[in-house]
Amino acid sequence: MLNNNNKTKIKTLPLITFEAGKLTDEIKLELIQKLTNLSAEITGIPKESFFISIREMPDENVAIGGITVKEIKKKFVKTNDRRN
Repeated sequence: MLNNNNKTKIKTLPLITFEAGKLTDEIKLELIQKLTNLSAEITGIPKESFFISIREMPDENVAIGGITVKEIKKKFVKTNDRRN
């Protein structure tokens, strides 16, 4: 693969993986654009060479301290409702 100037061979095709809960399409697009542009700026690798992967994980598939994120969020909402 060649860069935009067709002079220098690209020796790497970086992969950036971002894992999170459910995200809007707008947030995913912004992540893709900003992760790509910043990474290209820092590394000097052409932005066309970057592969971005966004993995959305359901709250019931992730746990902290043996409690799913889904349950943690439920408890957080209940706690905040009592304060208001």
